[in-house]
Amino acid sequence: MDSNDAAELIAELKEERSGHEAEERFNRGAALMIAVMAAVLAVGGLGGGNATDDMIISNIRASDTWAFYQAKNIRQAAYEIEVAELESRLPGAAPAERAALEARIAEYAATIARYDDEPDPEAPDDPLRGEGKKQLMAQAQAFEATREVAVAKDDNFDLAEVALQLALVLGSVAILATNRAILVASGVLGAIGALLTLNGFLLLFALPF
Repeated sequence: MDSNDAAELIAELKEERSGHEAEERFNRGAALMIAVMAAVLAVGGLGGGNATDDMIISNIRASDTWAFYQAKNIRQAAYEIEVAELESRLPGAAPAERAALEARIAEYAATIARYDDEPDPEAPDDPLRGEGKKQLMAQAQAFEATREVAVAKDDNFDLAEVALQLALVLGSVAILATNRAILVASGVLGAIGALLTLNGFLLLFALPF
């Protein structure tokens, strides 16, 4: 082997070594990116689970509160019918009977008013506390609003999970193929998934669909 052959061999070895080092750097960077995306996916999964729980609980509470409201409404309607019947008897009633009828009418009227508006004695100005129809409606609507927020969060977490799962698959393929373009695509999907995960917690913007 002459000096030229030795120089060529050394150059080839250096090039091969440089190629291995570049591949190792690529693999390390891709592995780090995959690890970060996996961590974001785990956090998003926790947030999605909490959002689902909030959605279910709020829906149950809203349904139960509306059922209570309807029960109050039915009882109130029954008293209103009874008051109308008692009032129809007033014109022909004797004085003693008339006084008794008026007392019952006043009692039923008070019950009707209580069914309509019965705030909590400990917090009379809080519309979300109490058992009157007015308070029950406010409570049910508050539960529905909480449910809608939870639904919006859950939608973000679901989409984030899909984007991150695809990003992880593409990242793994990029390592196997040592393909930078695939890794870039993985990074883009991972960034979208991370943004949706953040939006799932904070609801910074509404989804366009």
